[in-house]
Amino acid sequence: MVFDLDLIKKLYAEMPAKVDAARKLVGRPLTLAEKILYSHLYEPPTRAYVKGKDYVDFAPDRVAMQDATAQMALLQFMTCGRSTVAVPSTVHCDHLIQAKVGAVADLATAIDVNKEVYDFLSSISDKYGIGFWKPGAGIIHQVVLENYAFPGGMMIGTDSHTPNAGGLGMVAIGVGGADAVDVMAGLPWELKMPKLIGVKLTGKLSGWASAKDVILKVAGILTVKGGTGAIVEYFGEGADSLSATGKGTICNMGAEIGATCSIFGYDDKMAAYLKSTGRTEVAALADGIKKYLRPDEEVYTDAAKYYDQLIEINLNELEPYVNGPFTPDLAWPISKFAEAVRANNWPEKLEVALIGSCTNSSYEDISRSASLAQQAIDKNLKTKAEFTITPGSEQVRFTIEKDGFLNTFDKIGGVVLANACGPCIGQWARHIDDPNRKNSIITSFNRNFAKRNDGLASTHAFVASPELVTAFAIAGDLTFNPLKDTLKNEKGESVKLDEPKGVELPPKGFSVEDAGYQAPAKDGSKVSVVVQPDSKRLQLLAPFAAWEGTDLKGLKLLIKAKGKCTTDHISMAGPWLKFRGHLDNISNNMLIGAINFFNDKTDSVKNELTGEYGPVPATARAYKAAGVGSVVVGDENYGEGSSREHAAMEPRHLGVRAILVRSFARIHETNLKKQGMLALTFANKEDYDKVKEDDTIDIEGLTSFAPGKPLTVVLNHKDGSKDRITVNHTYNEPQIEWFKAGGALNVIRSQFAK
Repeated sequence: MVFDLDLIKKLYAEMPAKVDAARKLVGRPLTLAEKILYSHLYEPPTRAYVKGKDYVDFAPDRVAMQDATAQMALLQFMTCGRSTVAVPSTVHCDHLIQAKVGAVADLATAIDVNKEVYDFLSSISDKYGIGFWKPGAGIIHQVVLENYAFPGGMMIGTDSHTPNAGGLGMVAIGVGGADAVDVMAGLPWELKMPKLIGVKLTGKLSGWASAKDVILKVAGILTVKGGTGAIVEYFGEGADSLSATGKGTICNMGAEIGATCSIFGYDDKMAAYLKSTGRTEVAALADGIKKYLRPDEEVYTDAAKYYDQLIEINLNELEPYVNGPFTPDLAWPISKFAEAVRANNWPEKLEVALIGSCTNSSYEDISRSASLAQQAIDKNLKTKAEFTITPGSEQVRFTIEKDGFLNTFDKIGGVVLANACGPCIGQWARHIDDPNRKNSIITSFNRNFAKRNDGLASTHAFVASPELVTAFAIAGDLTFNPLKDTLKNEKGESVKLDEPKGVELPPKGFSVEDAGYQAPAKDGSKVSVVVQPDSKRLQLLAPFAAWEGTDLKGLKLLIKAKGKCTTDHISMAGPWLKFRGHLDNISNNMLIGAINFFNDKTDSVKNELTGEYGPVPATARAYKAAGVGSVVVGDENYGEGSSREHAAMEPRHLGVRAILVRSFARIHETNLKKQGMLALTFANKEDYDKVKEDDTIDIEGLTSFAPGKPLTVVLNHKDGSKDRITVNHTYNEPQIEWFKAGGALNVIRSQFAK
């Protein structure tokens, strides 16, 4: 089944003229990202846009939502007054399935435990014309790649790893649910024109090196915020040599460097993947406008002129990498990793090795890992660590079972988990004797923040390619280097693992009996969406209050967060996922993972009304009950990680008026703006140090709030002294209207009410 074929035909018919016009307007050759951006403008352009400065309105082709974020997105959408979505949209049930014992039992449990939420998502999808992928169908990004992604398209998705679709030449961007509401409502979607980072790939991968190692190396170069505000565009002969799913892996994990998205130009590898997944017509259409789905030739020959930053990587020389622990940009080539493990006293014994997830669950990934598993069988080796396999979709799972790979993994003790996110997002019932004991795990996932996978601060999580993870599972030792080291087998013999072997696409084709897709009702007007008033899982939304029209006075400091504060610190996943459709209940996890600057503790802040220390959410609720607003202060790259808008909605719900930080991650800053919050940055980053625990805070300049005009924050200290500090913002006129109205959704409601 080919989805959206008419949409693709229309886009491809119009794209050449739009790109030619944009090239003339800009006055130079165009990169691929620019071609797609200019051909997806909401209104025809009248001038060239300034990268990193101009806010631009776009018209994405489609929206994708996973179940944990879809709940809040659709609760917002159902209040805006439309009878159906304006663009093709889908919901994917992948986040709420907890990994405990194995795929079959875990899926059955999830369907039972989450019935209320799944019924809600199924019915609201029916009502508003949204495609619904049932629990067990697979992880959103893998399913999108197999069914919806297409070269030259533009998509937004309510998950930070939406850029996975860049593996098929699509500008695919992770957003919060409020952004998805804009697009589903047919309104323009706003984005600051991204800067461009070019990555030129030469040579070709061989041996142990894989596509995953490209992004692991890039993460080490750019760090977790080096891609902020930019699209990363990969090009060159090396780029064309990578499989489409390998490209997807690189684009997926581009979220870990803060990139708006990542993308590759259309090539023969993409065409082969489209054909293999039943989309021969799409490949034929793309072939017809191929030059418009790749950068202009001049970009290839003189790349430095067209990108704001240029990186070159020779795939012939690329080593396998292991990144971590605790951050995905701590990059170690395998030749230096063992030394790093010993020098840093990280636990050498490997306890669990996990492959799969949305990042690395392609047929190619699984086949290369299975080749190592078969070697273990043939060479009388047994796995020394627990070993799990997470297929990315039912289509992948069914095919790798048919081709014998699951049986191979089973023979070495591998446990196949459900086609879901599972341990990658903390949905994992970890088996460990002492949760406080330092331990090491390694995954082929994308993130490895503290507590990310199993909720344990003691777990040192590392990230590598699936084949390297499989080798480590066999060795059970992080100081093992499979490129040169030997292992003792069951017979006492020293044996060495050969290079992994695999194939990009299944030789006998993909197969599946039930992919798990449910088409929406033809007439949604007859469908009822029911949310019980006493539900603990779902809660209808009430509009947030509009701005009072005055400066904000007498605010209390809720918490001054120290160091890394990701969306996992602000709104944890794991067991809290069950409350993603209930704003009040999930707000009880607000900032419980953030470290308080004043006592180096988590979930322990001073209540200025009582003088006592207590949990962050309870303290915020006390201020809210007393009619007192509060402020959160943060460090660099505040809100990095997931796109979850709950990290913005929870503070808004609990009375926080402003988030003041040294710098923001892109998605989180946008989410705060959408919810009517003040997202502010220190003009002088050292002013962070002036904030004291007992401060009462005023925010001045709001009555003349304007783009580019700084505001003033007054820190009224307990001893009677005060500091007046300048704070910056990036609000434009429409975003200031969101603030004044109490949130973007209030503006949308007023537009549809006219």
